[in-house]
Order: sequence, then C-alpha cells, then structure tokens
Amino acid sequence: MKSSISAVLKRNLTSTLTRSITFALALSASQSLFAHEGHEHGITDENITVTTLAEGLEHPWGMTFLPNGDMLVTERAGGIQRLTKDGKLSGRLANVPRVVAQNQGGMLDITIDPDFASNNTIYFCFSKASDVEGKTGSSSSVAKATLTNTGLEDVNVIFSADSIVDNGFHFGCRLEFDANKYLYVAMGDRYKYMKEAQNTDNHFGKVVRINRDGSAVKDNPFTDGNAPEVFSYGHRNIQGVTIHPDTGAVWAMEHGPKGGDEINILENGANYGWPEITYGIDYSGDIISDKTHMDGMKQPWVYWDPSIAPSGLTFYQGDMFKEWNGDVLVGSLKFTHLRRIHVADGKPGEQFEYLRDNGARIRDVEVGPEGAIYLLTDAPNGKVLKLTK
Repeated sequence: MKSSISAVLKRNLTSTLTRSITFALALSASQSLFAHEGHEHGITDENITVTTLAEGLEHPWGMTFLPNGDMLVTERAGGIQRLTKDGKLSGRLANVPRVVAQNQGGMLDITIDPDFASNNTIYFCFSKASDVEGKTGSSSSVAKATLTNTGLEDVNVIFSADSIVDNGFHFGCRLEFDANKYLYVAMGDRYKYMKEAQNTDNHFGKVVRINRDGSAVKDNPFTDGNAPEVFSYGHRNIQGVTIHPDTGAVWAMEHGPKGGDEINILENGANYGWPEITYGIDYSGDIISDKTHMDGMKQPWVYWDPSIAPSGLTFYQGDMFKEWNGDVLVGSLKFTHLRRIHVADGKPGEQFEYLRDNGARIRDVEVGPEGAIYLLTDAPNGKVLKLTK
C-alpha cells in the first residue's frame, strides 16, 4: 500500500513540476508579446479623440452597421436598439423575442444579412429557454427577422444548440458571415461540460456553420453525425469572430480559464484542443491538463497568459488609422482597454494598449464605414464610444 501511494504521489509531483515549467515558458512567451505603453507610429491616447455616441444602454453586447451608417446594438438584458449615425437611440425595438438574461446569458451578438440592402434581414444570437427531451435550461439560439422602422417582423428561430444547460455561462454566440454567405455561430462549452467540446456529435464548445435558413452546409465535416452543423471543435468560450480581409479565413477568439485566452484561425473539421490541451489552469489553481500540445490539435495564432478576458475581434481596415491597416483589434474586459496586435507577415507582433484610463470593460469592437473605431462598454450604463484621429 505504501509503495502504491508513493507511486501516485510521485506521478502527481512530476505532473505538477512539468506543468509549472510549461507555464513558466508560456508566461515568458506571452510576455514577449505583451502590450507596450509607448505606441508605434506615434499614435498615443493623446492623438485619439473619444466621443460618447450613446449611453444608458444596459450591458450592450454586440453591434452591427447598416448600409446607411446607422447601427444596431444589443443589450444583454434583452433589447435591440437602433443608433443613428448622429447618435440618437431608437429605444428598444418591438417584437424582440424573450431571452434568458442570466449571468452571461441574454441578447448577445447581431449581424445583418449579406443581402440586407434588398431584404432588410438581420440575425441575432441569444440565450433561449429550452425544454427538449427532458433537458431544461437555456441554449444559444439564432433568429432571423425583418427589420422595420420600429421593430422586427417575421421573427424565426433558425438554429438552437443542443447544449441545453441550466446555468448562465459560456454561451459563445458570436456571429459572422463569410464570402459564401455561410453563417458561423460560436457555441461555448457551457462551463459544466468542458469535456463535451471534444465530442463532435453535439454543439458544446463548437463553431457551427449554417446556411441562412439554419440548415447545415453540405461540406461541413461531420454531416453523417448527430450535429451536422459543426465546423470546428475543441473551443471553450468564443467572444470574437471575424473574417480576414485578404484571405477570407475565419478567425475566432476565446476565453481560456485562468490563463490561456487565445486567437485561432479556423479550419474545416479542425480540433482546437480544449480541454485536452490548454495554456490555462482552473480558477481554483487545479491543473485542467498538463499538456499544451497534442498531435491532431491546432495551436493558437496567439495566446495570453495571464488572461486579458478579450471580447470583440476585428481587423482594422480604413484610412483614418491607416498606419494600423491589417492589424488586429480586440477589447479587454479584465484590463479595461482597447488592444492592437501588429500583424507582420501574417504573424503576431508587438501589442499596444489604448484607453486604459477610461476604466471601461470593452465588450465589442467594430470599424465603421468611415474608418472610425467603435467600442461598446459593458456596464449597467453602457456606452457606444467612437474613436477618431
């Protein structure tokens, strides 16, 4: 018995030491990419004008631009508002479906149809009350609707994840269309069920790819299984999805646990490792996995350790901050700043922080048609901020 206990202790000690060394190396690597206070190209906070376009929004979460320059903004508590380009809020639009506004759940991301100019169709992702085959709780769901001057018409839920859980955590719910007019929807692991992120027969911890009617795209990788909508898997809690302006590739950013936030370039059928590999540990300090690499699992384009709690992801394209063209912009909830990652030859370079003194949790980042940068602040009295130079 003593020898058996000794062997177990030895294995645990070896695993802990290995993990400690791995994290030391990871921290060193991440610090080499960590943000600088001095800014490249001479652009500092002093060169950026911050205008509050709107305030009084209840935890604004997602935004999308309309062709005329107006914006739709979601409120996690359950609302969608229209914001005119001169800063006037519509009030909550009518006929928005009820959401489960619990913890991280509620009305989340929003986007417009690729043919919005001719069909006035929008899509939004929200936590929907679900009771299916004895499973009761909420799930990430996508609805499409026709936008009118005062509200929504023809509201139709086109997709609901089978990850129905009675908690308010890890919904994912970011939306993005690609050049083929396929809709990518991020699904979180719902916190309790992290191991299911490796099971391609369900929607836990997945990115799904669907047509505009909610059906699975024909060349999705797992169309013979129980979750034909799945495009990629092994994700934890995606908080940003965007399309690379040159390659057309889908990029996704997700929260790690304590450490290990990451940006990934998505590929059809690829496994991004969670929770079998991770650069993070549990919030309790326990080891989730002692591995950061495994055969058949993709490595992130970049990761953060310690975590910055990133939210909102886009590439800068425009003339206003033309020095930043091609760089990645993300918000930080934890450290309350806008972060820019310089991209050099497709690889992550130096990172820079802006607006740290504002003390605002940045939930979403978008680039407007005129090249200005727009931010949502996650607060009971949330704001839409416009950055110009």
